[in-house]
Amino acid sequence: MDPLDNLNTEKLIFYLTVPLSTIIIFSNLFIIIGIACNRQLHNTPNYFFLSLLVADLCTGITLQFIPRMSLERQLDFKHCLVMYIFPNFIFLSFLFNLVMVHYERYLCIVSPLHHSQFWVHRCFPLALLTVWLPPLLYASLPAFGWNNWVEPNTNKSFDSNETLLRSSTSRNSSKEDEVCTYKQVFPKAFIYLEVCGLVLPAMLSIVAMTGRVLWIAHKQLQNICKLHRAVDRLQQQQPSDHEQQLNLRYAKCVAAVSLTFLVCWVPYIIFQLMSVTALQGGERSQSSSLYIIMSCTGIGSMAVIPLILGLANKQYTEPISRVMLKLRNRWRGGQNNRDIAL
Repeated sequence: MDPLDNLNTEKLIFYLTVPLSTIIIFSNLFIIIGIACNRQLHNTPNYFFLSLLVADLCTGITLQFIPRMSLERQLDFKHCLVMYIFPNFIFLSFLFNLVMVHYERYLCIVSPLHHSQFWVHRCFPLALLTVWLPPLLYASLPAFGWNNWVEPNTNKSFDSNETLLRSSTSRNSSKEDEVCTYKQVFPKAFIYLEVCGLVLPAMLSIVAMTGRVLWIAHKQLQNICKLHRAVDRLQQQQPSDHEQQLNLRYAKCVAAVSLTFLVCWVPYIIFQLMSVTALQGGERSQSSSLYIIMSCTGIGSMAVIPLILGLANKQYTEPISRVMLKLRNRWRGGQNNRDIAL
């Protein structure tokens, strides 16, 4: 890549990621403080959600590094591994936490009387470990040898399929051998396994659990409406407005879920498709402006999902809202005292 193109790409990444990272970081801190200040929220379901917020906070911090993973950099082996492994671990842990939060809430809705007896509540440390340890182990596989890195001035390669290709390039200078790219850290099999074996099943499980919850809510709504109709017939009254309100709430819920899917999931799905296409097409498509934009919006839209779940709950935002209200009242009171003094 030309230096001018590289500079333009860096500017594009900066202008896209800084606002998104700022919003994600401060919004997560806002909700985390709200949960920490309210003792009534110190229970297992909120601990799972708190773990998701921490993963989302780390995702906001590493968001500016994810688009740069498609660029070439002059780094040695250790720094190159850290640059690629750490953001990948943070994103996978965020995805696993998101699945766990949906799974825990799914159990509460499917079996509301017995959900506390499931393993996610009885073995909370183990459940919390399953959303952090497997992403760390999988993301660290390139550090244990599953990579395509070649030491300078050697013909050896960790991937036997690319031995001939690496041996032909080993005659170049050491600077060229030390260029850090995603292809040197992540083999194609590693990327395909992550996308098809981890990311897609996690997304499908969230969609399946959400659809199941909406179906249960629809069945319960139908039963409630039948009871209201029976009562109205016995009392010889007109159908009450309560049934219409319930139908309206359900319609709003379906609309909110659909809008969240379109805004948060669709950009990430497009980004995944572009990533697989770029992996097959080569390095140029990986460094294009469109790919950079979709990587920022795709990961950023995914990171917005916990914020939507958190800000929609008044219990999470109530402590901070009280503090903001007190500060506003004091500021107004100070201004009124100054006006009186004048």
